[in-house]
Amino acid sequence: MSDRFDVITMGRIGVDIYPLQTGVPLPQVESFGKYLGGTATNVAVAAARLGHRSAVISRTGADPFGEYIHQALRGFDVDDRWVSSVEQYPTPVTFCELFPPDDFPLYFYRRPKAPDLEIHADELDLEAIEAAGIFWMTGTGLSEEPSRSATLAALRHRAKRGTTVFDLDWRPMFWSDQEHARGFYREALQHVTVAVGNLDEVETAVGTRDPDEAAERLLELGVQLAIVKQGPEGVLARTRDEETVAPPVPVEVINGLGAGDAFGGALCHGLLHGWGLERTARFANAAGALVAGRLACSSAMPHEHEVEAALTTGSGSARSA
Repeated sequence: MSDRFDVITMGRIGVDIYPLQTGVPLPQVESFGKYLGGTATNVAVAAARLGHRSAVISRTGADPFGEYIHQALRGFDVDDRWVSSVEQYPTPVTFCELFPPDDFPLYFYRRPKAPDLEIHADELDLEAIEAAGIFWMTGTGLSEEPSRSATLAALRHRAKRGTTVFDLDWRPMFWSDQEHARGFYREALQHVTVAVGNLDEVETAVGTRDPDEAAERLLELGVQLAIVKQGPEGVLARTRDEETVAPPVPVEVINGLGAGDAFGGALCHGLLHGWGLERTARFANAAGALVAGRLACSSAMPHEHEVEAALTTGSGSARSA
């Protein structure tokens, strides 16, 4: 397939509004910046920044914020052909309060419904999804119909060809309760080769916060690679034959919101290059640390030389060129 993508992601898209003043509670902030956002979208941007041909499947509102998203995607060299508009719903906006920087609240404006939950199965380019080097989907896409059925249809069609990643992406405000989410998570896990999540997210998927037990349960459900982010304890990556723990990279956190997405794009980079488990996990961890030390998410995604420099220095303080 001549039009084959290295990475296709599917899921949340929107506009992130960040305070341009750090260390200030939101009621006192006077200036803000507008950035491309959404977990699946940021992963596609991160992969593109690392040199891969990427695209995102999502939907926006038919409004100026939707137009901005298309402009931003093209500016990041992410293909936007599968980002369509929905007339009846506005493009989602997310406000981030950078106070405190390592445990800040998010305010999602996704009502009455986010357009990215209006993805329909009959609109999918299943041939492209099947052919992609990596297909990346998220837990948020399972939270409502018709996006849930479309996401599961894409997974069933891909049928574990290549690398299929489930970003567990547990956002409790999008679900009635954790148990409701768990059933759909387990259904999706049957069709993926890689599962990625933090302790809250693996608990949603497999019912335990213990990293080793969670990784084992994910492998028992059929994934080939389980990745459990443990915060200050590093990142556990396990296959049926190998295990590694990537240590944390020291960083002064400015905005931790995009760290997981940078991790995801860097994970794709390592998997596409066929790197070993330890190298891939350490590279992804360093990419996440770099973005945690920067204000924005999408525009902060690092280049390969920046990640390698962070690995060399053992610090996430390298700055964007």
